[in-house]
Amino acid sequence: TALDPTSAIFMMDDTIFIPTCFVSWNGHALDEKTPLLRAEEAMSRECSRLLKTMGHTTAGCKQMIGLEQEFFLVPREAWATRMDLQLSGRTVLGSFPARGQEMCDHYMGPLNQHALAAIREMQSEAFKLGTPLRPRHREVAPGQYEMAPYFGHAPEQIDQNLVVMQICEEVAGRYGLACLFQEKPFAGINGSGKHNNWSLGTKEGVNLLNADQVTKVTGNKDVFPVIMTAIVAAVDKHGDLMRCAIASPGNDFRLGAMEAPPAIISTYLGTAVTEFLDAYRKGSDATYSPAAHTVKTGCASVDDFEVPIEDRNRTSPFPYGGHRFEFRAV
Repeated sequence: TALDPTSAIFMMDDTIFIPTCFVSWNGHALDEKTPLLRAEEAMSRECSRLLKTMGHTTAGCKQMIGLEQEFFLVPREAWATRMDLQLSGRTVLGSFPARGQEMCDHYMGPLNQHALAAIREMQSEAFKLGTPLRPRHREVAPGQYEMAPYFGHAPEQIDQNLVVMQICEEVAGRYGLACLFQEKPFAGINGSGKHNNWSLGTKEGVNLLNADQVTKVTGNKDVFPVIMTAIVAAVDKHGDLMRCAIASPGNDFRLGAMEAPPAIISTYLGTAVTEFLDAYRKGSDATYSPAAHTVKTGCASVDDFEVPIEDRNRTSPFPYGGHRFEFRAV
């Protein structure tokens, strides 16, 4: 094992946890972190080379992610009666309930007070370890909730997410609840995803998917469309690898079942980016600068307001949502 300096050391109770890489005597990766770090180094090398070709020098590039963690909280007594739920993480047999998520009122309603108390403690325990879980809300299915951390460097965010999952399971038990992370624990209702909001940035802090920022820093308005084109080409050429990366027994039950996205990998850029790239392809030298969309409330007492033009399409596995892509199939 070797210490991984890209992820912070942390302490839980009286134990110090040191993130490490695990390789064989001959250097073969025996974990999932080593391939991730190797892939990021390869990306950094090629991305830096591309930027240098376009007139901008950087110390390197890195991938930034924000993981939306969804989960179910169910009474522990009920969970203990279901051996299939305990052993496989999902119900293998049984009858459908009289009512599911037909009205989606679970999503819009306030949190169950018992679940809210457990989630607050989960957030508090995570914050002690340096992981702020800002949003908390219900999800579409009954008994389903979501929390998410700040956007950050991929290796460290993944380590933090694994710790958060452990905290959630331990804290839930203190409240007589069972926390379920399996992607599709119940048939007929939404499963749980870990939507990965992903972007590329330089080590100097430039978001390469932020058109205004990257154009200002590099002084070259071709950088943004070239990087966007490269990402779209990568999805087209290596969609099979993306599909393999999210293929698991649980997730394959979730994809395309009762919810988006489908299991077929594709990307969606939105009207504004699509029209911009199409014009760029035809020789336009215009800078990408989407106009904000004004929403009219129709109420004299409530002002109209503006929203970003980019629309993250919830039916796409990998849509562009403004400054980042969202790998919704995760």
